[in-house]
Amino acid sequence: MTREYLKKAKKITSKSSSEVTDIVQGILNNIENNGEAAAREYALRFDKYAGNLILTSDEILEASSKVSQKLKDDIRFSYDNVRTFAEAQKETLQNFDIEIVPGFTAGQKYIPCKSVGCYIPGGRYSHVASAIMTVTTAKVAGCTNISACSPPRADIGINPAIIYTADLCGADTIMAMGGVQAIASMTYGLFGLANADILVGPGNQFVAEAKRLLFGKVGLDMIAGPTDSLILADKTADPLMVATDLVGQAEHGYNSPVWLITDNRKVADKVLELIPIIINDLPKLNRDNAEAAWRDFGEVILCADRETMAATSDEYAPEHLTVQAEDLTWWLERLSCYGSLFLGEETTVAYGDKASGTNHVLPTAQSSRYTGGLSVHKYMKAVTWQKSTKEGSKKIAQATARISRTEGMEGHARTADIRLKKYFPDEHFDLTGE
Repeated sequence: MTREYLKKAKKITSKSSSEVTDIVQGILNNIENNGEAAAREYALRFDKYAGNLILTSDEILEASSKVSQKLKDDIRFSYDNVRTFAEAQKETLQNFDIEIVPGFTAGQKYIPCKSVGCYIPGGRYSHVASAIMTVTTAKVAGCTNISACSPPRADIGINPAIIYTADLCGADTIMAMGGVQAIASMTYGLFGLANADILVGPGNQFVAEAKRLLFGKVGLDMIAGPTDSLILADKTADPLMVATDLVGQAEHGYNSPVWLITDNRKVADKVLELIPIIINDLPKLNRDNAEAAWRDFGEVILCADRETMAATSDEYAPEHLTVQAEDLTWWLERLSCYGSLFLGEETTVAYGDKASGTNHVLPTAQSSRYTGGLSVHKYMKAVTWQKSTKEGSKKIAQATARISRTEGMEGHARTADIRLKKYFPDEHFDLTGE
């Protein structure tokens, strides 16, 4: 035996359907053509909200006054942790220059995007933590215009805790709008917003599809699907802890996969026994989500050894990856495909989701094979530059001319020729490319 499925998913997490694509494309086309009037119409239809869209400073203060001091303290604690981690990330980005050949210098410089649009979910759950993750990192990166949009509740507005958090973390503008219309408004610069250079933050399938369709007009953190989580557990793992952590992530939504990979049948069997009990003890909304996610997308895989476990995990390339096993250093060095890694039972995905400092906007649907999550780096452009003395350009110009003629690009070649002729009029160069 190398791999045995003790529980196999009944469904495969689907990509965006053609119906969703058509709906979203229609909304985007309407807003692009008709601007604010169309966006307002969708806000009324979908958000059921007719209030002020761009929050005033007085409205922000009023909303903040409704947030308890205890919650404010918790939000600030999380904000401080995320900001500290983001600042440490920024320190790893180093500008440099290097003399390629004598007299010819090339360099790299990091420049932050100017305008950022942060989407903060507020439908099924009010994602206070998403405001911390998206706005704080943009502020630390040095972005100069940060807009935050969140779906309002009908006749109520945005959750006060989200408003307080977005303002605390540095949002320049807060807009009471959700869905595709919010994504479009940030992209096209409606309602006085600056046109976004990059859009960040999680959202439902319509938000994700809007971001996908707008990519190119605007940059993206990533195109996210349903959140997913995987736990690697050996004989030392606590089955109750494992089962609780799996259920905790399954409550995200009916289509949020959770997976257990283990080399111990007793642990697997106990987790399978405990999960229905833990799900049944949740409040109804959370229970319904977790029950459907576990029933349709949950898996338990029994492997022969830890190397097979690790290989299987890398194949799944989960968004969240937890290790509850011996020799954590081995796992840290061995594992290579994940959005964020949680080593040991003393930490859990919810810590990263809410307060520990690492970002919770992470790659889903196996995209951790090629990208990491949201960070200061996502807002920074690594640009290059060069300068040269006349002598330093001599060899570069000759090579450029010959390579260009080999490619058939005579215009390129002549931009090198003219410099050689001007700077070195008494010298002869073979620039034929043959």
